[in-house]
Amino acid sequence: MLEPILGNPAAIAACGSERVLVVADYHAGLEVGLRRDGVEIDSRAERRRESVLGLLDRHPVDRVLFLGDLGDSIGEPGREERAELRALLKAVTDEVPVTVTKGNHDGAIETVVGGFGGVDVTDGDGVRIGSIGFCHGHTWPTESVAAAPLICTAHEHPLVRLTDSVGGRRTERVWLRGRLDPEGFSRYPEVGDELVVCPAFNDLSGGTAVNEGDGFLSPFLPDGLTAGEAYLLDGTRLGPYRRA
Repeated sequence: MLEPILGNPAAIAACGSERVLVVADYHAGLEVGLRRDGVEIDSRAERRRESVLGLLDRHPVDRVLFLGDLGDSIGEPGREERAELRALLKAVTDEVPVTVTKGNHDGAIETVVGGFGGVDVTDGDGVRIGSIGFCHGHTWPTESVAAAPLICTAHEHPLVRLTDSVGGRRTERVWLRGRLDPEGFSRYPEVGDELVVCPAFNDLSGGTAVNEGDGFLSPFLPDGLTAGEAYLLDGTRLGPYRRA
C-alpha cells in the first residue's frame, strides 16, 4: 500500500481509488532558523520545490500529501518561509490537489494556504484515506487513523549512523517499517497491522539516530513498533533498526 520511491525520501501510497505522493517533514524556510543560529547557508527552496515537481513528473499521482511540518516555524511563518510555501503550493496545485496533515511546526499554516484552491489542511491527529491512516506523529492519532491497516507517520526524521571498516562514520536517512504493536496503542479499541515512519524530505533537518538509543519524540514510539526494520533511501535493508 505504501512504496518508497527508490533514492528519494518520498513514497507512493495506494489509497483506494487515489495514488498519493507522500512527503514528510519538508520544513520550508529551515535555512532562516539556521542563519539565526549562526550557520550561514543559502536557501535551498528552489531545489526542494523542483525535487517535488520532478517526482510528480516521473510518478503520476492524484494527490500530494505533506505529512506534517510542511513549514519550519512553529508560530507565524516569516517572509522568506511564507514565500517558499506559497511558491511550492502554487506549483503543486497547478498539477494535483494537496492535503496537509498538520505537524507541530504547522500551527499557523492556514494563514499561508488561504486563497489557494485545492489545498486541504487536516488536524494534527491525522486523516485516513482508504486503507492508510496518515498522521504526523507528534500527537496521538484519531481512532479512524489508528484502526487503518497501515499507519504512516513522520516527525522523528529517522537516521542511522553507520561505521565503515576503517572507522569512518556517516549518517543516512532511513525508513522504519514493522508490525504495529497493540500494546503501544492500548488506548484504542481497534488498531491496524503495520506502521511506517517516513524519513524527512529536508536533508538539513537532522533527526533521531534510531540505532544509538531510543530518544524517540512520538508518544507512540518506540512502544508501538515491533520487529521494526530500517531501510536506506536506496532500498537497502539494514535489518532491525536498533542493530543497524
